[in-house]
Amino acid sequence: MMPTIILTKPFEIDFRNLTQSEQKQARKSLRLLNNNPKHPYLQIHRIKGVPFWEAYVNMDIRIIFERNSDTLILHAIGHHDILRNK
Repeated sequence: MMPTIILTKPFEIDFRNLTQSEQKQARKSLRLLNNNPKHPYLQIHRIKGVPFWEAYVNMDIRIIFERNSDTLILHAIGHHDILRNK
């Protein structure tokens, strides 16, 4: 079963701030997240000390999200130190 994905306003703003190339890579990761959240390419893992998860877009860009049963709430997308900037 595919999860319900909710994009928050901060996520949408972050996404628009990515370059065209980064947006293209992000769309690929978002498709994978939607179709198969356990896909190894995403390297999904819980972030220590906070109730969020992280998925890889590439070696630098990350998607930060919350997981509630079959719903993924996407909070942020950006360079790997994105949590420090929030």
